[in-house]
Amino acid sequence: MLTRLRLRNFMSWADTGDLALHPITGLFGANGSGKSGLLHAILLLKQTSESRDRRLVLHFGDDSTPVDLGDFASIVHGHTPDNELQMSLDWECSSPIVVKDVANEDRMVATSNTLGFSVSTDAVDIGTPSRPVVRKMAYRVGQAQFGMRRNPYEKTAYELHSDTPDHPQFGFLRSAGRSGKLPAPDKCYGFPDLVRACYQNAGFLADLALEFEQRLDHIAYLGPLRVRPVRQYTWAGAQPEDVGRAGEAVVDAILAARERGETISPGHGEKHLSVERYLAKWLKELGLVHDFRVVSVKEGSQLYEARVRRTPWSADTILTDAGFGVSQILPVLALCLCVPEGSTVLLEHPEMHLHPSVQSGLADIMTDVWKNRKVQVIVETHSEHFLRRLQRRVAEEDVTAGDVGLYCCGMGNGRSKLTKLDLDAFGNITNWPSGLFGDEFSEIAAMTRAAEQRRAQGQ
Repeated sequence: MLTRLRLRNFMSWADTGDLALHPITGLFGANGSGKSGLLHAILLLKQTSESRDRRLVLHFGDDSTPVDLGDFASIVHGHTPDNELQMSLDWECSSPIVVKDVANEDRMVATSNTLGFSVSTDAVDIGTPSRPVVRKMAYRVGQAQFGMRRNPYEKTAYELHSDTPDHPQFGFLRSAGRSGKLPAPDKCYGFPDLVRACYQNAGFLADLALEFEQRLDHIAYLGPLRVRPVRQYTWAGAQPEDVGRAGEAVVDAILAARERGETISPGHGEKHLSVERYLAKWLKELGLVHDFRVVSVKEGSQLYEARVRRTPWSADTILTDAGFGVSQILPVLALCLCVPEGSTVLLEHPEMHLHPSVQSGLADIMTDVWKNRKVQVIVETHSEHFLRRLQRRVAEEDVTAGDVGLYCCGMGNGRSKLTKLDLDAFGNITNWPSGLFGDEFSEIAAMTRAAEQRRAQGQ
């Protein structure tokens, strides 16, 4: 699970400070306050990891990636390329990460269930200002750090560095006849192949980079604008990792889960359901339809239809004829249910086009997938109904206040700022910011004044 994020000089964020991420993390605030930037920084690292170009320090995106951020000058705070952009993430891992010093009888150097990564980039000293270079990067295993930094005197050369307070005797040992000068990191996080040849005990560094990639692989994203449903879907056995950034692969994901025979338990001691049946159960609980299923147009065909039944007495109808809300919540549900257990899901405005009662139900979905699948959800939203349901579930002890992290993003002096909303054990927010969801009292007062004026005028 992602547990911490910190950004410096990223878009409107001069410095986020340490942002603690919880099983359910909600980001609120006005338009343009920087909420999306928090998600986009994570996606920037993910799509960089997925890029085939090892020389591309950061993959800012294109038509095929979750986000397209332009170039370095577009995302660095103040659009000043000589600003140093810093990104830092921490994960809590289910099994410990162990670092041994193979040059010294396999001595244990570090072991921890926490993996951290940080990188600093800038765009100075190169011909094109909007192309970043790595200044330094490091991995953290507990208190120990291992990484690379740019040589201040030869800015195309890099060197390894380590900090192991629990084992101060550790150090990287150069191989005989090898220089300590290294080329730039692969992308912004990988160690070049020359590291293994130049150092006797640096083989574990590649394992740290691989662990980092695997953590990013378990992050899934759904954007705010979901595609409209179609009358028929073609499935030829695709096994998508998610539902697509706009939900375009939702039926593929459902059918792939069916083929793999995946099931989900609704709770301790309850009968496991297929992903498709579990999804149908949620659509029914949200009051949208009575039943949902994906059926083949005819036996042996690659064409499928998503069909729903609105009431127990209704005939089946195609999803396109069932109302827009069903098709908009479907990718959200499917993503949370189809990603591997322990994944992190990033959602931008999942409440769009949804009735307030369904917006409230989103909080229950996120509570459910955390309790039953350990899927972490980080959501950017404007929905007061979503927030109120989360507060209620904390009061009812369905989730704990520690499971929920709520943040309000604001803007001041051209910089985004972050306020953690203090949620107590009874679901109360003790530092409610003014104007979080508009000013309801002022609207009521203005309406009352207008009514009084009309009465005075005899209307």
